[in-house]
Amino acid sequence: MAVKDFIVAIELGSSKMTGIAGRKNIDGSISVLAVVEEDSSSFIRKGVVYNINQTVQCISNIVRKLSSQLKSEIARVYVGVGGQSIRSVKNVVVKELPGGAIVSQEMVNELMDKNRNMFYQDNEILDVAPQEYKVDNQLQIDPVGIQCSRLEGNFLNIIWRNTFYRNLNQCFDTAEVAIAEMYLAPLALADSVLTDAEKRSGCVLVDLGADTTTVSVYYKNKLRHLAVIPLGGNNITKDIASLQMDESVAEEMKLKYGSAYTENTDIDNSLTYPIDNERSVEARKFIEIVEGRLQEIIENVWYQVPSEYTDRLLGGIILTGGGSNMKDIDKAFRNHTHIEKIRVARFVTQAIKSGDPEIIPHNGMMNTILGILAKGDMDCAGEEKTETADLFGMEKPAKPVQTTADLHPTPRSAGEISPGVVPTAAEKEKAEEQRRKAAEAAALKEGNDTEEGDEGEKDGKKGMKGRMSRFKRWMDQFLKEPEE
Repeated sequence: MAVKDFIVAIELGSSKMTGIAGRKNIDGSISVLAVVEEDSSSFIRKGVVYNINQTVQCISNIVRKLSSQLKSEIARVYVGVGGQSIRSVKNVVVKELPGGAIVSQEMVNELMDKNRNMFYQDNEILDVAPQEYKVDNQLQIDPVGIQCSRLEGNFLNIIWRNTFYRNLNQCFDTAEVAIAEMYLAPLALADSVLTDAEKRSGCVLVDLGADTTTVSVYYKNKLRHLAVIPLGGNNITKDIASLQMDESVAEEMKLKYGSAYTENTDIDNSLTYPIDNERSVEARKFIEIVEGRLQEIIENVWYQVPSEYTDRLLGGIILTGGGSNMKDIDKAFRNHTHIEKIRVARFVTQAIKSGDPEIIPHNGMMNTILGILAKGDMDCAGEEKTETADLFGMEKPAKPVQTTADLHPTPRSAGEISPGVVPTAAEKEKAEEQRRKAAEAAALKEGNDTEEGDEGEKDGKKGMKGRMSRFKRWMDQFLKEPEE
């Protein structure tokens, strides 16, 4: 029997691409209906699409397998955006107001739209995290209704390389899979693993992935900094493989013997770890390799925390992702950062009902895809899956494929875009077309106004010339009058 009323999410990871289907229940819990994984290590690097054809094929496979398990066509999917080169950039937009003006929502939206239209060389704005607004000389969370003469909007723009953004959109368009919504994966993850208290009091979320490590800094319930470091668990595996072994063997050794932090007095100099039947490696050397690379990752993570927040992290450091499963990972972070409050988020805060072997372990590796799934609110179910031919062997006519552009016929203004939502390429193209038409209309109106002004000026000059001529004749006549 076909499953109806479900949500589908897809995450493009560096080691695997994951598709998940679930249903939101009345009690607020989420029932996972199907999970599909495909190896993506050969065409997605550091969370970014490098081989479009292979990625298209993988997306098609994910959707087809989910559709088969659900016995229903999939009309649309939710997608998480993440990976290398994502970073945050601060921007300030100022609006001078006439004396005594009261700030309206339209004024705030105008600042947001102006910020969204910022140009960054070779980069695309994925999302905007509004910070505090400066009303004259005072900071306000919501400036609407306040009287002032100067309104300043402070924004944190999340940007990504243009090519990465275009490649991702092209893959789904080519695979003929409509995107219901694109979410910034680090923000979806944060909303699913962080508590309100942690976001409010200040915290750092560290997602330790295979090829990348994502750092998100929160303070007073707002995202203050976001960066993706091009280092992850695979770098540790490659370092171990330098001991002349296959990477698959190195990965097994990392999982079996790897520890993030070991006291020097606890190292047994006589202990060795077997590589194969004939070779082994000294425990001390193995520990130095693993901890050396991990120390580099931790140093890079801590470097990304802005100095103004390092002493405000009352919520501590929260670790998640596959790399957070390494033994004593919390000790390693505590030793370097001197932050005592460190928590490993092995699962999302939502109530998840599932018997799937990929979700049951609660090892942090499914947190991002579950976070994206939790964000979805649009039914992704299509038609019930049926045979393509009828009883007489005649091919049934294919139903038109719904595109991403069909789902977003009208571009949204900055004020209408929810936090963490990334406008799709189709939506941005329509918005750009609207801006171009508006600019052309404004230029045309300005030209007409200029012409009318010129004509008025000519008429004015003619009128002035006539008046001056009449005045001259009157003066001549006055001077010619005989004296009495």
